Amino acid sequence: MGENTVTYAASGVDIGRQDDALARIKPLVKATRTPGTRSDIGLFGGLHSALFPEAKPLLVASMDGVGTKMKVARMAGVWDTVGADLVNHCVNDILVQGARPLFFLDYIAAQRLEPQVIEQIVKGMAEACKAADCALLGGELAEMPGVYQEGEVDVAGTITGVVDEDNLLPRTQDMAPGDPVIALPSSGLHTNGYSLARKVCFEVAKLGVGDELPGTDQTIAKALLAVHKSYLSPLLPLVNAKKLLAMAHITGGGLTDNVPRVLPPTLDFVVNTSSWEIPHLFRFIMEKANMPLEDARRSFNLGAGMVVVVKPENVGFVVDHMKAAGEAPWLIGELATGTGRVVYR
Repeated sequence: MGENTVTYAASGVDIGRQDDALARIKPLVKATRTPGTRSDIGLFGGLHSALFPEAKPLLVASMDGVGTKMKVARMAGVWDTVGADLVNHCVNDILVQGARPLFFLDYIAAQRLEPQVIEQIVKGMAEACKAADCALLGGELAEMPGVYQEGEVDVAGTITGVVDEDNLLPRTQDMAPGDPVIALPSSGLHTNGYSLARKVCFEVAKLGVGDELPGTDQTIAKALLAVHKSYLSPLLPLVNAKKLLAMAHITGGGLTDNVPRVLPPTLDFVVNTSSWEIPHLFRFIMEKANMPLEDARRSFNLGAGMVVVVKPENVGFVVDHMKAAGEAPWLIGELATGTGRVVYR
């Protein structure tokens, strides 16, 4: 690494510490299981039977936040996008297990609540919820001076959805070597990697939110605040048609950490790295940070926001459906005999 290398850890976020924390809390969480609990932590969403343990419909719940993308929103004075980000991130996290959203709850906390700002954040949430046919049931507003710095706002959300047990993903027992993996493009950074992206754009490159992203006609604000894409519309019909074996939402940890969450321990995901070009924004950040490719692969989605595993005979049907829904899918790799890892070739 060069003298000016900026890694994700150096920007203040160490994924290794996150992994350690998850390992420590897993037995604590497991101890709270009830008769209706159907999963352990580690999946994108938690599973619970909708009515009682023997019920066919399963509730799928998940929660997340937007992270330090909120700081970019504050700098730009643009707040509705982060509300949509939050909902879409949560929608995708339960979608990967085959669920359609039922309802959403939000939590907004600030050093000082500003009504106009809160209105814009919730406006973005409401629009995303309506697009997903999901009820925004309510939430919590918390003003906490002394906890948050002046001007800071944070958001988090919890989503609950439902899936028929027959449609539950992943279907690891049906996966085999040679099964193709199809990717759908991201709309940008989505909601991960912003501690690093902010450090590079505002400190290393010394750009402002209103400055043009070099090599594009976009401002830094527009590039960094691009809304986290929802994949519900192109993918839920494929779940109901039983054409998918698994889905992985590519969030923090990138392909490297997220795809193994839906693989059996006997298969690897072999990525064809020449199958797509890493979008300009990611390449700009990587170049300015003198960033190792391995670190970038665990920090960003690098242009692949969702991947799905299918049987070879279903590739044509799945790709055609995605294209008809306005997506631009590509074959990003395939499964191979292995140990549940991601292998880049």
